[in-house]
Amino acid sequence: MNTLALIIVISLFLLWNLEFIATLLNIKTFPSTPPPELDGLMDQEKLDKARSYLSINSRFDILRATFSLSLLLVFWFAHGFSFLDGLAHSLSGNEIVAGLIFLSALFLAQNIVSIPFDYYETFVIEEKFGFNKSTKGLFFADRIKGLALAAALGLPLMAGILWIFNEVPNAWLGAWAFVTAFQLIATYLAPSLILPIFNKFTPMPDGELKTEIESLGDKCGFPLQGVFTMDGSKRSTKGNAYFTGFGKFKKIALFDTLIDKSTTPEILGILAHEIGHFKLGHIKQRLLVGILQMGLIFFLIGLAVDPNGTFAAALHEAFFVEKISTHTGLIFFTILLEPASKLLSVLANAWSRKHEFEADAYASKSTGSPDALANALKKLTSDHLSHPAPHKLRIVLDYSHPPLLQRLQSLAGER
Repeated sequence: MNTLALIIVISLFLLWNLEFIATLLNIKTFPSTPPPELDGLMDQEKLDKARSYLSINSRFDILRATFSLSLLLVFWFAHGFSFLDGLAHSLSGNEIVAGLIFLSALFLAQNIVSIPFDYYETFVIEEKFGFNKSTKGLFFADRIKGLALAAALGLPLMAGILWIFNEVPNAWLGAWAFVTAFQLIATYLAPSLILPIFNKFTPMPDGELKTEIESLGDKCGFPLQGVFTMDGSKRSTKGNAYFTGFGKFKKIALFDTLIDKSTTPEILGILAHEIGHFKLGHIKQRLLVGILQMGLIFFLIGLAVDPNGTFAAALHEAFFVEKISTHTGLIFFTILLEPASKLLSVLANAWSRKHEFEADAYASKSTGSPDALANALKKLTSDHLSHPAPHKLRIVLDYSHPPLLQRLQSLAGER
């Protein structure tokens, strides 16, 4: 084990411990009595159910993280990466084909390993608390569709990246441009070509809700190409809503479960919040930062796959692989980046929470009152059995949205 390997192992263990501590603190801070803000929506029985839901999910997440880390370390120190790289090269002398074999094998193995955990989460935990509506047939159909989609999109993407790093000067710039263009095109095509593979989208029939949504869009200067209902109820009882689309034409997709459980003003409050993200420039800002961040990552990947670089040599030595190649460097850099990414996400989450407060304020102004959004947030927290006041460390590490009580306090200031 060289110095870099030791740094990576220690960092992975520190990250695991940090997550473990945050999980324990989050369970400990769960309130013993229903918060006054949820009066009428969450009684003591439902609060106890929410505490049990949090506790079971937390223990399950710890088990899953422990298993994943253990599996990685066993595979790593059993020289699994070296074996798989040698196998890939034995199956093809073409560097790009060998790279695709290597990456596909790891991706497929990771997905196979995750199936028992996903199955237990869906059909035991979510089932126990009344959330699951999926069938076993739908569960496995989703995974088959996911693998087929990953092959259709992921293989050309990875082939392009491997070719660029093997053939193009200043490869990190070319790879950055290629992946950015690929992601923008995929995002543009997702509403019409990708999302319907998994869910059915039905144009919302004429009526009060559709009229109110279109009026809200006009009032906010937010043109809509369509308002759709999505059959989220075939998998879960949890409700949600989101926007899709680029430019002047945007679509709204409302989960049927959200429509069934919410009043028209509450739905308008949620949609006004999402419109706020567009009108306040949050979407463009996040897109720009994401593109710049991707550029930095590809610059560092360039160092990790440079056959003449000392960093690439040390990185491959850390994983017991003799030959420096693009596909191995990509994986090793991803593992190295995981602890650093978690720390950097702290800043990203803080920025995102700031945006959420701003979008809440926009929703309050555009609907004329903070009550509609506040009532919707209360109902979603209660229905989803969410932690109403999570621990600060858990918020800092994982929360891209402020917790309920903070959002309600902020909305109260908009009166």
